Amino acid sequence: MSHPLIEFRDVHKTLGSTPVLRGTNLKIPKGQITTIIGKSGTGKSVFFKHIIGLLKPDAGDIICDGTPMSAMTRSELWKWRGKFSYMFQNMALFDSMTVYANVALPLEQGTTLARREIRKRVHERLRQLDLEGIDHKYPSELSGGMQKRVAMARALVTDPEIILFDEPTTGLDPIRKNAVHSMISEYQSRYGFTVMLISHEIPDVFLITQQLAMLDEGKIIFQGPPEDIHNVDDPMIHAFITGLHHPQDELTGMDTVTHGKQHYQDAMDRLQNERAAFSIILLTLESLDTINAQLGHVKGQVILKNFSTEVKKHIRAEDSCSRHGLSKLMIVRQNAGAQNARDFCFRLAKDLKADHIVNHTLPELPSLNVSAGFAQADQGASFENVLAQAESRESTFLEFKIH
Repeated sequence: MSHPLIEFRDVHKTLGSTPVLRGTNLKIPKGQITTIIGKSGTGKSVFFKHIIGLLKPDAGDIICDGTPMSAMTRSELWKWRGKFSYMFQNMALFDSMTVYANVALPLEQGTTLARREIRKRVHERLRQLDLEGIDHKYPSELSGGMQKRVAMARALVTDPEIILFDEPTTGLDPIRKNAVHSMISEYQSRYGFTVMLISHEIPDVFLITQQLAMLDEGKIIFQGPPEDIHNVDDPMIHAFITGLHHPQDELTGMDTVTHGKQHYQDAMDRLQNERAAFSIILLTLESLDTINAQLGHVKGQVILKNFSTEVKKHIRAEDSCSRHGLSKLMIVRQNAGAQNARDFCFRLAKDLKADHIVNHTLPELPSLNVSAGFAQADQGASFENVLAQAESRESTFLEFKIH
């Protein structure tokens, strides 16, 4: 097993007279998204500054790709910092520079790329964040949300090995917030860089995170897959998660993944007590990656929102529909065996209309391709097993295009 990319070993840090990190231990794997959560003022930003060497521990050590930071020479530390890009909460845009100049700055200062290549990269990132046509504007002329997306473009323009995001979606509306999450996930998957993310966007950020860590009073009190945090007995953790957990997915208006699992368990209880069969159906908007690539992630999220709205119109009152991933919806269909679920999917393929999803605003939209898989739940079957059956290519019996 390879060593973690970054490891905090019993790190302590006091600022002034205030202890901030009090024995922090955390292993950050390479090539994954790790999200740090916790109450305001618990030291999350201080934690980030230690990763890139802006602050040094009072005690303990930080191991960077196998080398203790305390043992690095000045040149080695500069080389380590060169692997990073970061987007802090205040965005740190230069008010005296245009949008183009702000985004191009890391390339102009840190690379030898030709001016034409720099311009190409900058415009590509601006387009992907729905920021076309504002090259000449200054940060003071932009809304807070647009400033945040400019900062995001600058963080991504160098194709870094490691990116630190400090609350990158604060203040954004649900569509643009999900666009940022989608973009982080897509680029991380495509290029394999490591992401460290500070966020309060629960449960939205769970859709893209492989590892979740909770920092409280200077210590990591939870580390693991995001779905495991709901199984922890610590009442303080439960109170924090519940306090931030939206009752519905903000983008689609559907239930969250957590509520979807609860609907499954409720249906399983009815199956065991009343012999009432049920099935789960997974719908995947297969075209979403293509839409994101061709039209940008913001337009992609608009399409996903509209697609979800139309699907919800076709489910019965006793059924439930939840968002289950960046491009997936899950339906728990009550009193329905496999044949009933199959028939529903065929009706859905016939009844969904592209005009209702596009709303005539995106005439250049790529094809809307959807895959549908289903599985009837047996008594006592775990949610994970039934979900895997519905997700398997053997069970994805229907692929259709919305016309």
